Amino acid sequence: MLDPRRWWALAAMSLSLIVIGLDLTVLNVALPTLATDLQASTSQLQWFANAYTLVLASLLLPAGLLGDRFGPKRLMLGALVVFGLASAACAFADSPGQLIAGRAALGIGSAFLIPLSMSLLNLLFAPEERQRAMTIWLMANSLGIPLGPVLGGWLLDHYRWGSIFLINLPLVAIGLVAVALLIPSTSGHRSRRIDVPGILLTAAGLVCLTYGFIAAGEHGWGSAWTLGGIAAGVVFLTAFWAWARRTTDPLVELSLFRSAGFTWGTVLATLASFALVGLLFVLPQLFQAVQGADAFHTGLRLLPIIGGMLIGAKVAERLVETAGARVSVVIGFSLMLVGLALGAFTKVGDGYGFTAIWVSLVGVSIGFTLPPMNGLALAALPLDRSGSGSALIQASRQVGGTLGVAILGTVLNAAYRNHLDVTGLPPAAAHAARDGASAAVAIGSPELTRSARAAFVDGMDVTLWACSGLAVVSIVLALAFLPRRTRATAPELATIKV
Repeated sequence: MLDPRRWWALAAMSLSLIVIGLDLTVLNVALPTLATDLQASTSQLQWFANAYTLVLASLLLPAGLLGDRFGPKRLMLGALVVFGLASAACAFADSPGQLIAGRAALGIGSAFLIPLSMSLLNLLFAPEERQRAMTIWLMANSLGIPLGPVLGGWLLDHYRWGSIFLINLPLVAIGLVAVALLIPSTSGHRSRRIDVPGILLTAAGLVCLTYGFIAAGEHGWGSAWTLGGIAAGVVFLTAFWAWARRTTDPLVELSLFRSAGFTWGTVLATLASFALVGLLFVLPQLFQAVQGADAFHTGLRLLPIIGGMLIGAKVAERLVETAGARVSVVIGFSLMLVGLALGAFTKVGDGYGFTAIWVSLVGVSIGFTLPPMNGLALAALPLDRSGSGSALIQASRQVGGTLGVAILGTVLNAAYRNHLDVTGLPPAAAHAARDGASAAVAIGSPELTRSARAAFVDGMDVTLWACSGLAVVSIVLALAFLPRRTRATAPELATIKV
């Protein structure tokens, strides 16, 4: 029997997820302040973000398995407590090392909250309700991303930098009460063995792979850190695949990949995340370095993505019911292709109005693709694998997003440097200008500023054409491999303790 409070329970989960999206971007606006107040080096500034990303990558799959074994509710409550304590630790850190440790602890909380909240959609909602629930879940997951710069910019203008982490605390407190009262308890599946070798191999593989992609953005694709990290990640994940094929109760059930819905739903959701995260990497630089917006207004200018996603997801919800997920996804990636191709014609003198049009169109395309793909993959999961299966979907999206920033960042930087004119600049200034358009503009030379802005827009256009190619590949994959019609099946009912 379905719990009558399930929609309120979804609201509770959504509130918890907003703080995760908020925390992903709020740090970016504070980096200049942290460099001064904590005397943080460039490497330490990078690790403020990387510590979170690497811990999140390493714990997603174990978190899903533990949720299946012990039930997601108690682990979500624990994760919220960890997230709240880590937010307080970050807010009052007085050294770079303390802030890095706090960010790593935030990664622990997020690694449990994301897959476990997603797995509850399978438990709480009937198949015909799951598409709508997935849409709400994804919107909550995304809403904090543009709100981070908006709230962070305002707080930095009025309060100490630690306030950007303290804003998490009231949301966490509300989330704790809501989850405790509204999320039903489940018995879990205690008979499942904890696959310790599988946990160690996947954690090592995902950390190495993610670090390799991060290093590619920082040091280039030919560096030893990049090649070594990616190679080690592939070796560990290959070893896990071999282990999972011969163990009786693996961390990830390989039979899931026999389902076209799970396999291609996960693959296409990962490709959509690749494009979305890559775009979110490019757009703030366009708004700030070229269009002259501050952090607060940069956040406001990102809101059309969320608005577009909301509209697209609402239309897709009905489209999936009448025509199936494949039609929605093909339309979504087609809209993405049109939006990205339109954006590739951006010029330096174009105002925000033109940007808002194509950015909104890409947002609509994400709404058409991500909810149906996540829903399709989720529907293929048996109840006792909802946690680990959801974690696998999210781990794939996490790797896809990190890879998107690395690859698209490399394309952008290469084109930018090829078009940038640093003739006559001192070596130190030329080196700084090549690091990015924002650094070039900060030097203050009118000629360099014009060159940097033109070079950045040229690089962004090349990057958007690359994303357009990805959209074409996604359309072909969707047409070739997605089922023509998707028939959702209800998993076995869990033992729920209200």
